[in-house]
Amino acid sequence: MTPPDTEELLAEIRRVRSEADCLFTAEQVEAALDRLSAEITARYKNRNPLVVCVMNGGLIATAGLLQRMDFPLQSDYLHATRYRGETRGGELHWLHEPGHTLQGRAVIVVDDILDEGYTLAAIVEHCRTRGAASVESVALVEKRHTRKQGIVADYVGLVVEDRYVFGYGMDYKDYLRNAPGIFAVKGL
Repeated sequence: MTPPDTEELLAEIRRVRSEADCLFTAEQVEAALDRLSAEITARYKNRNPLVVCVMNGGLIATAGLLQRMDFPLQSDYLHATRYRGETRGGELHWLHEPGHTLQGRAVIVVDDILDEGYTLAAIVEHCRTRGAASVESVALVEKRHTRKQGIVADYVGLVVEDRYVFGYGMDYKDYLRNAPGIFAVKGL
């Protein structure tokens, strides 16, 4: 993708960031990662899991969890997206599959957000069809609404209201993933 670095877009990104409502501070997100890693460690410390990061959004949450889980595990990534730099999801596009075999493995899929669940449901099903012995999912953030598509994350860090959020891996138009907290866009 060509970087859309026009001054108009950058001005919009700066405006969105400056006007956003902070829903969770960096300290609150880090505390949620502490709790999630403790729960996952208790379940998986003797199971040799494969932790699969859903790119790009899951990168920061996965890194935070991996740094906290001090037991033998392997990590990999996949890249499946419905947003492609937009603010509304469309058709699921597979850009990269894990390099490790999933056959017979305990797989932990880590994503940034569980919104309606289309992407996470497809990823979990994909891992199962590739022969994973078990698949559990982690969502750093879950949106509270009634549009879920039948999937529930096994581990949820934080719950947010039904607003467009960014930070800690979640983006606004492919920017602001690096925001130090979880923020909601005003008016969206």
